[in-house]
Amino acid sequence: MFGTSGIRGPVGDEVTADLALAVGRAVGMDTDRVVVGRDPRDSGTFLLDALAAGLRETGTDVVDLGLAATPTVARAVAWEDADAGVSITASHNPAPDNGIKLWQPSGQAYDGALREEVERRLREADFQLRDWAGIGTRTEADAGPRHIETLVGSVDPDPLDVVVDLGNGAGGVTVDALTALGCAVETLNAQPDGSFPGRPSEPTAENCRSLAALVRESDADVGIAHDGDADRMRAVAHDGTYLSGDATLALFAADAASDGQRVAVPVDTSLAVEDYLAERGVGVERTPVGDVYVAEAATAPDVAFGGEPSGAWIWPTETLCPDGPYAACKLVELASERPLADRIAEIPEYPIRRGSIELDAKAAVMERVSETVLDEYDDVTTLDGVRVAVDGGWFLLRASGTQPLVRVTAEAREEARAEELFEEARSLVENAR
Repeated sequence: MFGTSGIRGPVGDEVTADLALAVGRAVGMDTDRVVVGRDPRDSGTFLLDALAAGLRETGTDVVDLGLAATPTVARAVAWEDADAGVSITASHNPAPDNGIKLWQPSGQAYDGALREEVERRLREADFQLRDWAGIGTRTEADAGPRHIETLVGSVDPDPLDVVVDLGNGAGGVTVDALTALGCAVETLNAQPDGSFPGRPSEPTAENCRSLAALVRESDADVGIAHDGDADRMRAVAHDGTYLSGDATLALFAADAASDGQRVAVPVDTSLAVEDYLAERGVGVERTPVGDVYVAEAATAPDVAFGGEPSGAWIWPTETLCPDGPYAACKLVELASERPLADRIAEIPEYPIRRGSIELDAKAAVMERVSETVLDEYDDVTTLDGVRVAVDGGWFLLRASGTQPLVRVTAEAREEARAEELFEEARSLVENAR
């Protein structure tokens, strides 16, 4: 039920008020106080009400932040002296979807053990409901001002001209924080609207073309883009160049980590990040794909930063949740010290090939592929799919979590080698059919 980013799916099909009610009851079994909030999707109003009802039925008090960025909810768990936090959001997914994310007081998403216990309670309907005298309370709160205050106190950029594309999502704290820091801020798609009329919620290069054009034509210093709940942050340099996820990861990691430290990255991260950081004495800790796994790795004392090229960035000294507004403020601080275009010009780019193979028995095929790879290759990682490191590059085979596909990725420092590895990886899947 729980994917790498909580529960997520189409409203009225996979995500219903019944489900939200049951999750509230399950979470409420071992909590006394829970913070809740939602992104702008209309379905979030009744899903949040159902979840809050389930929590209150078990005797848990609810602190309702209403419309709030997911990192605001995650941070507010500690601020409100609560035991957990719940965000009603489908993050970067399209408008018909919604979902449920669960947070610990540290800001970290529920880990595997906590998720499994919630799932068990849902399967077994293992809830103990209170009578009328024992139900929990529901109060409203606004954690936005404290989030803004925290951001302003954490960075110190020179004032820049910044364009922020909120994608009709919940990330308005970014605008307020940058304004408080003295930046001149222009916005795109700033009105919260869960139908995402301005652009699709995911801040990809294609979806951020208007942002890139406005930054370039207006001579702004930086462009910032968020998804629907503002846990993701992507960026545009002053010349309109959209920063790749790997380049942004390398930039943040090099700033956060010192010689001898490590950064946590998923298995599909570019080799260019590892090479760039190695020049600075910084190591890489690879994790399964998903910010929940990056956050778990970031709890290690020598891990200074964690990030996913998709746009989730984690500074463990700040919080263990991906905080898009903090990432935005941090990027502006870096840009004020040196233009982003100059910084990313120093980060290598290697040829990478991506594709997928459609098949029905993906689990059985991947099992056979794993056996073959473990027999034939020396440097194999099975954290998430099968990743093989070879001279000059690597390839990764992963079964899709939602489609009958095996995804194939290959990268090398040279074009011909990348092509060779991609075909080698494809052959492994085809031969295992």
